[in-house]
Formats: sequence, C-alpha cells, structure tokens
Amino acid sequence: MKLSNLSPAEGSVRDVKRIGRGHGSGNGKTAGKGHKGQKARAGRGMRPGFEGGQMTLQRRIPKRGFNNIFATEYAEVNVGKLNVFEDGAVVDANALIAMGIIKKELDGVKVLGNGELTKNLTVKAAAFSGTAAQKIEAAGGKAEVM
Repeated sequence: MKLSNLSPAEGSVRDVKRIGRGHGSGNGKTAGKGHKGQKARAGRGMRPGFEGGQMTLQRRIPKRGFNNIFATEYAEVNVGKLNVFEDGAVVDANALIAMGIIKKELDGVKVLGNGELTKNLTVKAAAFSGTAAQKIEAAGGKAEVM
C-alpha cells in the first residue's frame, strides 16, 4: 500500500456544492438565495430568536415568580445518613464532604430528622430541624449550632 493509493471510504465524501457557476448547474444566478430580501444579503447574520424587529417570543411571554438572590441555601443531610460515622465522632461539614454525603457546603449544613440514629455523635451544623436535634440527643450525642 502506498500513500498515492489511499482514498476515503466509498460514499463518505461528497463533492463541494459550487454555487453561482451558471444556470446549467442548478445553482446559478441568485446562487440558491432566492430573490432579494434579508436572507439574500451578504453577511446576513440574525441572532437566535430574532423575529425581524417584532417583539420576540421570549419577551412577549409573561414572567412569573420571584428568585431571591439573598436566600440561604443549605446542604441538607438526614439523621439516618450519619450512622456511617464511628461512635463519639465529631461530624461537621468537612467530615460530611470527606465521607461523600454532601458535595458542597453551600451556605451551611442543615440536619433534617428523617431516619434513625444509633451512634453517639457530636454534630456541628448551621441549622437543625426540631426532630433532628431530638434524635441526636436521644442517641446520647450533641447538636451544636455553628
């Protein structure tokens, strides 16, 4: 096999469409652009969503709701997930990230009361639900608000 003998696979390469090369080609005269208008002009770039000056759909549709940019977003952890720690361990955001229970701390960790806790743990978090604090203390641990 020689470099001069190499060719692409059959049907994988098409001939280039040569526009504006006479009416016999089927793409002469207006070169496939039709007659006049915005789409026939050189450099005709219309941004996505442009409707010719008409108010765009995205701006015509009524906007709903409110997004509070100052809201605190907690990384939530259920009490049942804390059983992976050893007895007497101190559980904080870094420990939870190390164990893969949460990905990011966000604005703090909030412990929720779903599940049962069997270990004696000292849990340090930004917030606790009422039932979560009760379950931690019932298991002999401490719920410390940071």
